[in-house]
Amino acid sequence: MIRILLVDDHPVVRMGLRGMLDAEPDLTVIGEASSGAEGVTIALSERPDIVLMDLRMPGGDGVDATAEILAASAGIRVMVLTTYESDRDILRAIEAGASGYLLKDATPAELADAVRAASRGETVLAPSVATTLVRQVRSPAPPALSARETEVLKLVASGLTNAEIGKRLFISEATVKTHLLRVFNKLNVADRTAAVTTAMRHGLL
Repeated sequence: MIRILLVDDHPVVRMGLRGMLDAEPDLTVIGEASSGAEGVTIALSERPDIVLMDLRMPGGDGVDATAEILAASAGIRVMVLTTYESDRDILRAIEAGASGYLLKDATPAELADAVRAASRGETVLAPSVATTLVRQVRSPAPPALSARETEVLKLVASGLTNAEIGKRLFISEATVKTHLLRVFNKLNVADRTAAVTTAMRHGLL
């Protein structure tokens, strides 16, 4: 029998999950938690085989709770079950050690099979999540800007001229231009507007 802990701040969601999972002959829900912190406490006391973890909850982030559970007990596997599939959420969860990442639109059969797979030590990813991870791996890493280059570009984004930026940072206008030329080269752009938009796209601003 695979023992499962549900961690989700919505009682109706937990009720639905319990009904689906308990209907399977080899699965049983042994506890519920409404926050990440509560989930950690119950997981470490009850030692379930699988924790189904929501990500965004009041009273405790799901990723932090995942990392804390796995750091304290290598025998517990945590599988994220959420409505969110942003790149940042997915990467944070996987880096924290989650054994899987499923979305709440999964069918009962998909969820049950995923729990069984996770209990066997397999990694289970929703198709859209797998696609996101592949894209992240294939995408080149964003260019790295120095602290001063970032500072200059932030002031460009706020609408300041090179002369105004120089006065603000107590450097010459020529030095500002030098920093910007380096930024243009790193971001592979030709002007200030493109530099700002490209940096924002890469999360550098």
